[in-house]
Amino acid sequence: MDPLFILALAILGCVTGFAAGLLGIGGGMLLVPFLTLLLTWQGLPLELIVHAAIATSMASILFTSVSSVRAHNKKGAVRWDLVAALTPGIVVGGLIAGGAIFSFLKTGWLALFFAVFVGYSAYQMLRDKKPKASRQMPGKVGTVGAGGTIGFVSGLVGAGGGFISVPFMLWCNVPLHQAVGTSAALGFPIALANTIGYVWSGWHKEGLPFEMVGYIYWPALIILAACSVVLAPVGARAAHNLPVKTLKRIFAYLLFGLSAYMAYKAYYSFFG
Repeated sequence: MDPLFILALAILGCVTGFAAGLLGIGGGMLLVPFLTLLLTWQGLPLELIVHAAIATSMASILFTSVSSVRAHNKKGAVRWDLVAALTPGIVVGGLIAGGAIFSFLKTGWLALFFAVFVGYSAYQMLRDKKPKASRQMPGKVGTVGAGGTIGFVSGLVGAGGGFISVPFMLWCNVPLHQAVGTSAALGFPIALANTIGYVWSGWHKEGLPFEMVGYIYWPALIILAACSVVLAPVGARAAHNLPVKTLKRIFAYLLFGLSAYMAYKAYYSFFG
């Protein structure tokens, strides 16, 4: 591999690891747009670039989430009762997205879906609309349904689900730092279910480069995972030292920027 490509991946892994710990987002929101750029630079076939970026991003969250959640758990910020309630739906939704839907979607549609959903999430976060004081997490059926939605959408965009699960938990009056810590814990079952799906759905696809296992570009995965694991606890510690309003604004503006980039990629795919 090109040394500059390796260096870029290492820097990206450090930045996304820090962001994953800070915001409980798994890092996929950052990884997918930049991996799309780097894999284009590497000369990966155009029709595989966004698929490979999404799948590799999700696989890296397996490692980042474990590192991040340990730091959040030390602060008592992980609601394990919510993790247990949401996980069954997350696994089902992730397997459907990663294993049954992902390989059939064209690059442009994946990029467009990413851009629209992430942009909407950023808008909702920036509005900072206060939920009704009486609102709580839904019952068992509603929680499983919410988990299924989080797992499914995360699988289509290659993210750890924090861009959905954090706003959802805030809407249900879960305190922000608990929402971030719990979202970090949810990143592991989301990543596991979808990674299995990405490998399975791409396993027999013809014309894949040697460096890909299913849709996962494994050289990038190794570098990203090694670097992000080191920085995720640092981000988690920083999250507990920032005021809530500042944390929300960082989250929202970050998502707006990434949404704009992926909208450009969608436009280029359709009309470029």
